[in-house]
Amino acid sequence: MTSITRRIALTAVAAAALASVPALAAEKVNLGVSIPAATHSFMGGINYWANQAKKDLEKQHKDLKITIKTAANAQEQANQLQDFSTVTKINALVVFPFESAALTKPVAQVKAKGAYVTVVDRGLTDTSAQDAYVAGDNTAFGKIPAEYIAKQLNGKGNVVALRGIATTLDNERMDAFNSVLKNHPDIKLLDAKYANWNRDDAFKVTQDYLTRFKEIDAIWAADDDMAVGVLKAIEQAKRKDIKIVFGGAGAKGMVKTILDGKDPRIQADVSYSPKFIYDAIKLTAEARLKGEKLPETTIIPSVLITKENAKDFYHPNSPF
Repeated sequence: MTSITRRIALTAVAAAALASVPALAAEKVNLGVSIPAATHSFMGGINYWANQAKKDLEKQHKDLKITIKTAANAQEQANQLQDFSTVTKINALVVFPFESAALTKPVAQVKAKGAYVTVVDRGLTDTSAQDAYVAGDNTAFGKIPAEYIAKQLNGKGNVVALRGIATTLDNERMDAFNSVLKNHPDIKLLDAKYANWNRDDAFKVTQDYLTRFKEIDAIWAADDDMAVGVLKAIEQAKRKDIKIVFGGAGAKGMVKTILDGKDPRIQADVSYSPKFIYDAIKLTAEARLKGEKLPETTIIPSVLITKENAKDFYHPNSPF
């Protein structure tokens, strides 16, 4: 993407997004939100926070209407986007694409009919189909765990990693992780395999690692759902050598574990909360109510979660 990425703290997001653009005449905003169905816990969190945004923002703004549609696959989402234009007649859209390539044209068609488009997390293959892009910080998502593991191991040890799905997002995370380890030659990355952000797949991949490698100091699970599968495999194998299991995204169960201090292997996590859908909806709605635009790219920071700040990332009512 050619735009300059703005890395801004969450407390300053709204101010930065709405600054420096002259206001146009205000109009009623009919905002469509298109997201994948809650097929696993992270998407459950996306659905929870999208509905929370609708509840909060419609109460605050009488000229705002939000319609949320969830899709089980890319084709269903494409059909729903068409309905948003022809039936719901939206003038703004926040979309979390099921797939990047398959949704690029349907999103472009919504934009061509005059809607303001904010794309969330999974980027499109043609950025001209969007007005704004909001996502978590995938570089930090890979960098922070590597820095933490290197520090805890005092720069020496054996590490294995579990990757997500073969996507640009996953590549960015893995590249960032590797870039840190290059500065620690005595830390050996024994293997990094895809486990598809899935507990069962992570269990199988970890079983393979535990069979092949007799000494592992740390496991980067790269996702809290996958970390659950990792822990199950470790328990079943009765392995005592693993000192660190580092997940990712700040699932409430993992954050609670950090708060309670019950598992010495889990002392930290990295934030990548599904709450960014709430932020994207709020930013888009409030900007359009003022006739303003968002920055082309807004990156929601990923930060290290430890016992000291875990309470700020614990959302017990969220499914994630």
